[in-house]
Amino acid sequence: MEDVAVVILNYNGRAFLEQFLPTVLACSGHHTVYVADNASTDESVSLLQSFPTVRLIRLKVNAGYAGGYNAALSQIQARYFLLLNSDVEVTPGWIESLYQFMELHPEAGACQPKVRSWHRRTHFEYAGAAGGYLDWLGYAFCRGRLFDTVEEDRGQYDDARPVFWATGACLLVRSAIFRQLGGFDADFFAHMEEIDLCWRMHRLGHQVWYCPGSTVYHVGGGTLPQTSPRKTFLNYRNSLAMLYKNLPGSQRGAVLLVRLILDGASALPYLFRGRFQNIWAIIRAHFAFYRWLPKLRRERRNQERASAKVVLYPRSIVWQYFVRGRKTYAELKR
Repeated sequence: MEDVAVVILNYNGRAFLEQFLPTVLACSGHHTVYVADNASTDESVSLLQSFPTVRLIRLKVNAGYAGGYNAALSQIQARYFLLLNSDVEVTPGWIESLYQFMELHPEAGACQPKVRSWHRRTHFEYAGAAGGYLDWLGYAFCRGRLFDTVEEDRGQYDDARPVFWATGACLLVRSAIFRQLGGFDADFFAHMEEIDLCWRMHRLGHQVWYCPGSTVYHVGGGTLPQTSPRKTFLNYRNSLAMLYKNLPGSQRGAVLLVRLILDGASALPYLFRGRFQNIWAIIRAHFAFYRWLPKLRRERRNQERASAKVVLYPRSIVWQYFVRGRKTYAELKR
């Protein structure tokens, strides 16, 4: 069994593979690099013939990020899985820093590097930045990114620390824990699945860490752009499902009620901008969540024994950001 398997999940990402895969290979040393192709219809697979050291795993259907990685990782034997988006530029030493940290911290189930923007290299990147958190209503934010405000990296978050979630754009996870948890929830398809995985990891008593000794640059939006109605649907539906699955029963009803109301309010900006497809995506997401409830109830019963205390940010990030005007992580009231 190898120590670290680098696994890139690809869907119609030929251009990204051509651009970033050579750097991944150059900076990955002796570690094996896999490309799991999620039934691409472009020329991704033929391109990989130019990279004979890459091991190709061909998946028969596009099962999204969650299902695609589950299927691919079931075929790989390694102590650690390093999940990497195809639109990420890595840097020298990126693996070693993460690997050495995990070896020294057995309490950590997963970790992530510092994630900067490929387009704006002095700034953090939206999806991960310097580690992720979740407020009590299920809104995700990062050190270095609150909603659409992304901070410049001035070294203010150069300390390694436990976080609530690590980004799926570049995630090192212990394979034994990943398999113990049953991997990602494949029903999520894409978006929020890494936060759900980290939440379940916390409930089993493991930690998730941010490791600034490793830096990568993420393009972001390589599969679905930020304004896509499909992305809106997945984010809203999966966020509700994640709350239902993981919140204590005493909190679940009240939190979900508030979230449903806030989801409705969040449709107003789309109305003013004339983006009616995004409004319809929010409505569809709610009804999809309702249809999902019977299965979610069964999953909750299967997870009840995972009862370690999980700490969410106790205030509303929506209130802090939009009402109090706190635009950076350092300004948040604890």
